[in-house]
Amino acid sequence: MGKTKVIELTKEQRIELENGYKNGTSHSFRQRCQRILLKSEKRTSVEVTLILGGCEMVVNNWLNRYQAEGITGLKTRAGRGRKTILQAADLEPVKTAVKENRQRISQARVELETSLGKEFSMSSLKRFLKKTLAATNALEKG
Repeated sequence: MGKTKVIELTKEQRIELENGYKNGTSHSFRQRCQRILLKSEKRTSVEVTLILGGCEMVVNNWLNRYQAEGITGLKTRAGRGRKTILQAADLEPVKTAVKENRQRISQARVELETSLGKEFSMSSLKRFLKKTLAATNALEKG
């Protein structure tokens, strides 16, 4: 049986982690904060995995990263995941195609695929529109 790795948190660190656990933007970030909080209660990695799932190595890896980088180390780093097909440079052609085919978004998608030379699904187009138009509207209001 190995030695239980314990972390001592200052009052500020505990408050910061509890805030991240309660108000974090992503589920994974909130779980990472919770893992560190549970480890600070002198629980073993096995106990933490029984509570939250996963494996002991994951708990220890996040604990090491938290000790090295602080709470910013618990956030998902940029560049993770699949890159988007439609970029910000594609916004104007997308807007034009959607305006021309307002009632037939699938037709707009077909036209965009041929004009941009990219293949994408309807859900990718909808996600792009939702994301970029929300950002555009926020800039206009702000």
